[in-house]
Amino acid sequence: MIKPIRATGLERLELQRLRDRVGRLFAALQEATEAENPLVSGAWAPPVDVCETEKMIIVRAELPGVSPDQIKIGLCNTKLRIYGEKKRRPARRRIMSYLCSERLYGKFGRIVHLRWTFSIHDATACMKNGVLQIHLPKIEDRRGGEVAITVKEES
Repeated sequence: MIKPIRATGLERLELQRLRDRVGRLFAALQEATEAENPLVSGAWAPPVDVCETEKMIIVRAELPGVSPDQIKIGLCNTKLRIYGEKKRRPARRRIMSYLCSERLYGKFGRIVHLRWTFSIHDATACMKNGVLQIHLPKIEDRRGGEVAITVKEES
């Protein structure tokens, strides 16, 4: 019969540190993999800024030409999902041929991984001049599922 070898003292601490480092490495690898794969095939991803202050996390996303009712935001413990669809303007009666069209239309989506603890229920979002701002107040503890946030027009 073979006896299992158990780590004691410093060996146990070293194993715990190694396990934590491997866990962080796996989380970073998973985050990078999800960033490479868009939410929906053919979707475009809006550029995002994530800022931190003492009391809150602020996420800004550039969505020019998108109205607040075309945007959906999902929030859970570790992820913020911004998704929706930017629709083309209805065609006018005049016949127009495009020489160049670089504007993006269709479905868009972006997942932002959050490493902070924040209040899901106190989160707010507003849209001004084509920039969506999401305010996430920090707290000590977080628990719960995904919550939808409404977007309002700000003038």
